[in-house]
Amino acid sequence: MRLSRVVGPALPRALRRTTAGVAALAAAGLLATVAPSALAAPSAPAPALAAPDLPLANVKAHLSQFQSITSANGGNRAHGRPGYKASIDYVKGKLDAAGFTTTVQQFTSGGATGYNLIADWPGGDTTKTLMAGAHLDSVSSGPGVNDNGSGSAGVLETALAVSRAQLKPTKHLRFAWWGAEELGMVGSRHYVNNLPSTERSKVSGYLNFDMIGSPNPGYFVYDDDPTIEKTFKDYYAGLNVPTEIETDGDGRSDHAPFKNVGIPVGGLFSGAERAKSSAQAQKWGGTAGQAFDRCYHSSCDTTSNVNDTALDRNSDAIAHAVWTLATDTPVPPGDVYENTTDVAIPDNGAAVTSTVDVTGRTGNAPAALKVDVDIRHTWRGDVVVDLLAPDGTAYRLKNSSGNDSADNVIASYTVNASAETANGAWKLRVQDVASQDTGYINSWKLTF
Repeated sequence: MRLSRVVGPALPRALRRTTAGVAALAAAGLLATVAPSALAAPSAPAPALAAPDLPLANVKAHLSQFQSITSANGGNRAHGRPGYKASIDYVKGKLDAAGFTTTVQQFTSGGATGYNLIADWPGGDTTKTLMAGAHLDSVSSGPGVNDNGSGSAGVLETALAVSRAQLKPTKHLRFAWWGAEELGMVGSRHYVNNLPSTERSKVSGYLNFDMIGSPNPGYFVYDDDPTIEKTFKDYYAGLNVPTEIETDGDGRSDHAPFKNVGIPVGGLFSGAERAKSSAQAQKWGGTAGQAFDRCYHSSCDTTSNVNDTALDRNSDAIAHAVWTLATDTPVPPGDVYENTTDVAIPDNGAAVTSTVDVTGRTGNAPAALKVDVDIRHTWRGDVVVDLLAPDGTAYRLKNSSGNDSADNVIASYTVNASAETANGAWKLRVQDVASQDTGYINSWKLTF
């Protein structure tokens, strides 16, 4: 279902060039008018401590507990049902014993009380909080062991590994288990909507894990925040496991409320009701023409409906991302060239551009040219975004997607522009390729 909102009138502002000091503040997420971008450094050094290899047996033990809870509570762990509350109690007990500060947040949906569980690991910079989460509820028609006991178990075991390692990350770590996702991300929306804007600005990124052990698995990576995406892709490249961009879940899982307010998001997915193609079966194994999860939203989504290899790899990938992204990195110095003049984007119309004039530099642009984009739009899936070099060469930053139901494009991208002369008129080109939604370029900038 499309989400829409009214876009306010354009308010022109001045074109300006800021100093390196302001650039560092903005990239660190300390300017309230800039979307959180603490994850935007494209070449972060490896953290001092490598992530552990999570024991698969531990992750499966959590799944067995979810199955037992289901069997004892009417066959499901759905919102408003006793199986869901018992699942919350199980996870909370593990985290409390491991030294986390836990909070149970209540909300109401459909006349029933729902619960989110939030767990904070002591320490770290709370102005740069990295979150990882998964929905803990099932549908009413089954136990939901893959959907989404698998993601919940992977996140839980990662949190427990943080405790075992007594990890001291530079960023603050927060883990979350959401209620009523199956009713439309109700729990996660409640959490985000009740976060004051000052607290939202402190969330440097949210990682989402919804179905990571599908029995006929694929390896899909969200393509939202470039640095989070690269973190997961690099991990799988190290395993020689190819990945594909995840598109089925755009706007359909708990990262969407975070994404809608400009928080960088990313995550993993192993497939649901869609059939695996022949090319995918050749790449990943499994059965072509069969759903990634034949028991999706069904009573057969039990502990026998999980692929151990996918569950193991994806759980380890969660730990890798948390260890990597929780280690803050210095923002490299650089000059920022910015245009903050609003440019209206015609609905289903011609492309528009906004220009940044770069002068006084020598040589070519860097191999890691940072492009920060702030586009306000009521349906971001309609929007195609390109960076145009002074000679007209186009670098695609974002494609359109019929499944991307969030609003706004507030993101950082990295472009290898080393073949381009630095000086000249650089342009952000934006086109709305479908009807019924509107927006405008709010601002954009280049960091050299």
